[in-house]
Amino acid sequence: MDGVVRMSPVPARQRQAGATGYLTIDLAAISRNYEAIAATVAPVKAAAVVKADAYGLGADRVAPALYRSGCRDFFVAQFGEAESVRQHLEADTRIYVLNGLQPGAEVACAEAGIIPVLNSMEQYKRWKSTALAQGRVLPAVLQFDTGMSRLGIPPEDRAAFATELAQSSAVEILFIMSHLASADELDNVQNAEQLAEMRKIAVEFPQFGVSFANSGGVFLGVDYHGILTRTGIAVYGGALTAGQSNSIQPVVRLDVAVVQTRTVPPGTLIGYGGTHAAKAEMRLATISAGYADGLPRCLGDRGAVFYDGVRLPIVGRVSMDSVTIDITALPPGTLTLGNLVEVIGPHQTLEDLAKSAGTISYEILTGLGHRYHRDYL
Repeated sequence: MDGVVRMSPVPARQRQAGATGYLTIDLAAISRNYEAIAATVAPVKAAAVVKADAYGLGADRVAPALYRSGCRDFFVAQFGEAESVRQHLEADTRIYVLNGLQPGAEVACAEAGIIPVLNSMEQYKRWKSTALAQGRVLPAVLQFDTGMSRLGIPPEDRAAFATELAQSSAVEILFIMSHLASADELDNVQNAEQLAEMRKIAVEFPQFGVSFANSGGVFLGVDYHGILTRTGIAVYGGALTAGQSNSIQPVVRLDVAVVQTRTVPPGTLIGYGGTHAAKAEMRLATISAGYADGLPRCLGDRGAVFYDGVRLPIVGRVSMDSVTIDITALPPGTLTLGNLVEVIGPHQTLEDLAKSAGTISYEILTGLGHRYHRDYL
């Protein structure tokens, strides 16, 4: 990723009356990112992960854009998400539920034509019972734990699964899969360890293809690709540390409006708890977004926003609906009510903001709130 956000600031003519923040989402960039990944893994198919409302960016807009770019396989985390996404996609798409099904959802899942990823014998048997009750074969995917200890069939249950599958044809296993825990770290030994375990599983279940690579796994090489890759954060412009990812383009820009400006004398306490005291006279601005809008509270006295390329530090604690910034570096009168400052953009990438908050881009992206006016390009 080159770190350059190509989206321009929100033109005055496009601003919405009363809007206090603008989240610009570039659907064309999302499509280009998917197409670049699909080209990288070809002839292997590339799926897209649209869980958590397409990483917070709106699955109703993102999923159709990905479909127009050729994507036909979509992964979500929960069955409710699958039902919602299904409404926005054509009938020839396949939607998979990574967490499998909670008891009671099996019939609705079967009727909707959604494919569960089964993570345990209990989930498998419930899905099998549904297939037998409906008198038809139902598709599913089996997920195996290869060392992440999160989801998937544990090693000690693999033999029982092999026996179970040999005894019944009520469930059609489309492929088997696992999830990489450290794929964003090119040199992490866990990648090779998980690959070795996945290869053992493939030998034990030779009748099925394998899906293994997530976004980072795509750039670990063909050994990790299998028959279907599952790309998440890379589609949404998240930078990857593994491999070459310069083709990945930024997708979001965030600009937030100024509510008020003021000048305070030395010693003035700023924000909740008075955690920041002005060491000299300061000019401050309060902007209209806070932790309710996805700006983590821990950005206080650590993070910053930008205006016309000038870094404006956050001072004091981040509030629920507002953040105070130090604008002393700007000429007096530069900022006033309604001016927009850049939170994510050409001078501060998604990863930059996440680093300031001590977190990852996934958390920032999925937390961006719905009080921002959303502009889809």
